[in-house]
Amino acid sequence: MKFIHTSDWHLGKSLEGHSRLEEQEKFCEDFVKLVNDNDIDMVIIAGDIYDTSNPPAQAEKLFYKTVSRLANNGERCVLIISGNHDNPERLAAITPLAHEQGIIVLGYPLSSTEKAKYEGFEILDAKEGCLKVEIKGEKATIITLPYPSEKRLNEAIGNPNNNEEAQKTYSERVGELFRELEENFEEDTINIAVSHIFVVGGEGTDSERPIQLGGSLLVEKKDLPTKAQYIALGHLHKPQKASDRLNAYYSGSPLQYSKDERSYAKGANIVDLKAGESPIIQSIYFKNYKPIEVFKCNGIEEAIKICEDNQDRDIWSYFEIKTEHVISQSEIKKMKELLDDIIEIRPIITSEYNEEEIDVNEKSMGELFKEFYQFSTGLDPRGELMDLFLDIISEEGDLEDETN
Repeated sequence: MKFIHTSDWHLGKSLEGHSRLEEQEKFCEDFVKLVNDNDIDMVIIAGDIYDTSNPPAQAEKLFYKTVSRLANNGERCVLIISGNHDNPERLAAITPLAHEQGIIVLGYPLSSTEKAKYEGFEILDAKEGCLKVEIKGEKATIITLPYPSEKRLNEAIGNPNNNEEAQKTYSERVGELFRELEENFEEDTINIAVSHIFVVGGEGTDSERPIQLGGSLLVEKKDLPTKAQYIALGHLHKPQKASDRLNAYYSGSPLQYSKDERSYAKGANIVDLKAGESPIIQSIYFKNYKPIEVFKCNGIEEAIKICEDNQDRDIWSYFEIKTEHVISQSEIKKMKELLDDIIEIRPIITSEYNEEEIDVNEKSMGELFKEFYQFSTGLDPRGELMDLFLDIISEEGDLEDETN
């Protein structure tokens, strides 16, 4: 059996207020082609389908269209679990229609599907947190644990009955649940586990929403399902192996979602697996449709030159500019006219602040505020910001006059 493991699509996600939907549409189109070209039997999406619990309509439409094309009316099994960014109920709301096409959506820990027969596969058995499928004569047992917040975990396994139970850590309870689910594994079936959790030692990025609170929602490696031939994980955006001992992998996100995700390629795992054998894992890589670039410049002239050199590239860009003077609005305007989608221009003032005494009586509050803002940010305060400051000062002056 050959399946592909992906996760953390974060459809609807933006970058500092800039939509990424166009890039996500290109990814989805290429992903469908990749799955078809590689004759994939099953698609596993391990959570964080959307970026928020209330995704935009365009993101939902893109998701429905993509998974429908992947399933191809029951020709291929598509298994989806919820992540910490997803609303489990909203994600699973499409279940009645999705189930008809061979798309399995599981929102909560211990969620279950139904037995069914499709053109390309059959769901032989469906229990809480477990399903058994047959694809092209091969049988697979798949245990699933969609994102288990502490509340959802307690709802799934019950609140502690005594002090000893209450003392168990989150990781221990997750481990106990995995061990119970592992009892469904059989020697003559392909055995797979799918979950959306943060395993201790995993390398995170800035674009992930933390699911651990002071380490309390971390899962120890010893509490992962040890009998699974492959563990498909979601949450971390950097592709990585979660355990040296087990075949536990994070596929990572398909796109660069923050500056610190620039240093490695994005992709997914294609896994060829037979009962009782070690998996054959192939890492495949996605296109970088719109790279994130960070330019560190010595002066505004170098920054403008970089804009000129890159004006024909489709990129997201951040600028860090060492400067001895305030960057003017006209210089910023010139940069943005040359290069689209500049996310940030960050001046780094290199000259020392002149600490000579200032006679505040000789300068207006507006002038003092402007000088302070320029020193703090390296930029001129925008007109509306100055207007707001002067309005506040004016109101405070009026109140002081009334008091006196």
